[in-house]
Amino acid sequence: MKQTVYLEDFINAFKRVRPNQFSREGLISLYNYIIEYENNTGEELDLDVIALCCDYSEYKNFQELKKEYLDFETLEDFQDKTIIIPIENTQGLIIRQF
Repeated sequence: MKQTVYLEDFINAFKRVRPNQFSREGLISLYNYIIEYENNTGEELDLDVIALCCDYSEYKNFQELKKEYLDFETLEDFQDKTIIIPIENTQGLIIRQF
């Protein structure tokens, strides 16, 4: 049995389990990415807040991201290695950890 998760359900699930993991804007971008992935692949994903927190991280900007990954110089370097989700209306990014 599957349950449809709407944006506010998604945000509230993170607020309950990991309230400081992502910004609201970051959660909206991550949610939209997951919905687009499901629509493109036909695969339904389960909402697992802990797994998503382990798999994805949010950064305020590209400079903050580069501090953790010293071997990468450009955004294209990261795009060759992982998924990058821009956070709308900000300079923020969410990446899939690698």
